[in-house]
Amino acid sequence: MPKPADTSTKKLISLAPDNWVRWVTNIPNIQAGEILSGEFQWISRESDVLIRARSPELGEFLVLNELQLRYTNKMPRRVRAYTALAEEKYELPTYPVLINILPTGDVEIPTSFTSNIYGLRAIQDYRVINLWEVDVNIPFQQPLPSLLPFVPILQGGNDESIIREALQILRRDEDLNQLETVLAFFATFVLESAVVQEIMRWDMGVLRESPWYQEILREGEARGEARGEARGEIKGIIRSIEMSLEAKFGSQGLELMSRISPIKDLEQLQQIFRTVLLANSVDEIQQIL
Repeated sequence: MPKPADTSTKKLISLAPDNWVRWVTNIPNIQAGEILSGEFQWISRESDVLIRARSPELGEFLVLNELQLRYTNKMPRRVRAYTALAEEKYELPTYPVLINILPTGDVEIPTSFTSNIYGLRAIQDYRVINLWEVDVNIPFQQPLPSLLPFVPILQGGNDESIIREALQILRRDEDLNQLETVLAFFATFVLESAVVQEIMRWDMGVLRESPWYQEILREGEARGEARGEARGEIKGIIRSIEMSLEAKFGSQGLELMSRISPIKDLEQLQQIFRTVLLANSVDEIQQIL
C-alpha cells in the first residue's frame, strides 16, 4: 500500500525553514535550526510547529507557528498558553505567530492577549498573518515553497495562470508534488471544478482525503458538541455553510442563508455543505435547495 502523502503543517514549513522564519518574523538575518517537539506535559494538543532559530542580534530563540483554517476567539488565549509552555520547556524566549488561512466575516483579529485581575496583568503579544492579505508574488520571489499550496487564496491568487505556475513548480520537485492536493483544494474556492480537474490530478475522492477538507467538515461537527445535542451540531454546520458561502461567493452566497437556516435535517445540511465546497456557482447550490 503506498504511503499517504504528508501535507501537514510541519511538512510545509520544513521545505524551506530559513525562508519561512524570515517571512513570519520579518527578521532578515534569522536562521532556522531544528523543528522541535510541540508536545507539552500538561496539555494534549500540540502547537503546530515550533522552530529553534538564531540571529546575530537576538541570539537563540523559538518561533512558534500556529496555522488556523479560520480565526476563533479562543486563539489569543491559546497562543499565550503555548508561548509560556514553550518557554518553560526549552528555556528560550519565544516569538509567536498566528497564521489564519481563510477569512471569518468582518471579525477583527487581535494581536495580543490581555487579562487584568485586580491589578495583576497578563499580556502576550503575537504577530498575525492573514493569508488573504499576503501578496501572491511572495511565494515565487523569495522563494517560499511552503506557501505555494495556498496560492489560490493569497491576494491576487484567483488567476488560472498563477495557479498553473504554482502547480508546475510543485510537480517539478519530488518533495513538493504531493502538495498538489492541497493546491487543488484551495483552487476550488476560486476556479470552477471543471477547470481544477482539467489542470490537476484531482477528483472528489482526493478532495475528501485532504486534511483541509476534513478540517472544514469538522468545523460543522465541532460547533455545539459540548453536550452532544443534535441541535448544537445543526447550528454548527449551518455556521460553517455560512462561512463557506461567504468565502466562495461573497454577499451573493450569503443571500442563500435565508433558505438554509430554517433547515433542521442534519443529513440534508451536510449534503448542502459538501455541495457548497464543490460548487462553481450559486446556481448549483440553488438547484439542490
